[in-house]
Amino acid sequence: MTTEEFTSATTVTMTQNALRHVRKQVDQHPAAIGIRLAIRKSGCSGFKYETQWVEEPSGDDQIFHIDGVDVYVHHEHLVLVNGIEIDFVTEGVNSVFQFRNPNATAECGCGESFTVT
Repeated sequence: MTTEEFTSATTVTMTQNALRHVRKQVDQHPAAIGIRLAIRKSGCSGFKYETQWVEEPSGDDQIFHIDGVDVYVHHEHLVLVNGIEIDFVTEGVNSVFQFRNPNATAECGCGESFTVT
């Protein structure tokens, strides 16, 4: 299986804040070619988002090209992230990615995990 560009109706978007943050971080990690949005089973609600630097794509990755930033998503996670918007927010001294996922039917109180029914 080869890496392919996903061109169906599935969407992944990023805010300008998230794009600026990822571009800055990629510039500091020369081996990185983009960012991976992954989902793993975890947390009190069932699933948790993970972001990782991508140095080499996996065979089952779908690539979303967003204003010069490549976002890699494993094919099996597409149904869980379709329509997601990735933001990067600063609150006080903390800065984190924030995910607005229309597929999430519930989130835990701390916002670290989510449920899809």
